[in-house]
Order: sequence, then structure tokens, then C-alpha cells
Amino acid sequence: MTTATDLPARPALAASARLAAAILPVAVTAYLGSVSTQENIPTWYEGLSKPSFNPPNWVFPVAWTILYTMIAVALWRLLGAMPQTGPSRWGWWLALVVFLVQIALNAAWSPVFFTAHAIGTALVVVVALLVMVLWTIRLTARFDALAAWLLVPYAAWVAFATILNAAILRLN
Repeated sequence: MTTATDLPARPALAASARLAAAILPVAVTAYLGSVSTQENIPTWYEGLSKPSFNPPNWVFPVAWTILYTMIAVALWRLLGAMPQTGPSRWGWWLALVVFLVQIALNAAWSPVFFTAHAIGTALVVVVALLVMVLWTIRLTARFDALAAWLLVPYAAWVAFATILNAAILRLN
């Protein structure tokens, strides 16, 4: 019996388009996060009560740079693993859509938390993000195990961010 992982795969896009398609949504997300946080870190965010486990501010850009790189590589790999035929092709499209939805939720969190100062709404966004990242890992694993594993540290960081967001909401 043939499984989805046994089916021949092909890149969904030509090499340069695939690279751009993997980098562009992640770069836009990183840009939105940066723009949303820069002015608010030294002002609004500094004034919030934070839990004892809140990392120093320098940790966040370092962690996100590493994670965004891993996310882009995972997306690049998923784009390269599109089944040529068969019912698993629908599953690949689902994995891609879910991947892009979690990137959109990631892009939404910083403006909601830092720009709108909506800590409670941001908690809803980050919980949805965590669910979507976990679903992305599950769906992506079917087509590229390494791509799925590249997303595991991201899921761990988003889980931590969810706890941190909840603690900040409780304290403020």
C-alpha cells in the first residue's frame, strides 16, 4: 500500500519563487513585529508588571531571529514536498494553508499586544497561534519530517509566550 510519504514529490514552485515564497511571509511577520514593539518596549511595556520568569528584553529578538529562520526553512521544505498526484495532494494544500494561517496569527500578535495594548485579545491570538502551530507540525510531518521538527522549538516558544501573556494579563 502506498502512503502519502511514498508518493513522489515535486517543488510547488520554481527554485527562486519557492525561496521568495518561503522568506516573504516570514520577513513581513518579523517586520510587523519589530515595528510594533520598537516604540512600545521602552514606554508602555516597561511600565507593565511582569512575572519573575519574564526574560530580559534582549532575549526576544535573538529567539525570534532563530525561530523565523527555522520557520522559513520549514516552509521552504514544505513547498518542495508537494505530492504530484493522489489524495495526499489535498492534505499538502491543507498543510500549506494552516502554515500560512499560523504565520498570519504570528504577524497579528505583536500589533495587538504592543500597539493596541490589548493584552487579553493578544492572549486569544497567541492561544490560537499555539493551536495552529501544533496543527502545522502535525500536517507538515506527513510530507517532510525535518520541516515539522524545525517547527518544534517555535511551538515551545509560543507555548512559553502564551504563559507569559497570561501572566502579564493577570498582573495588569
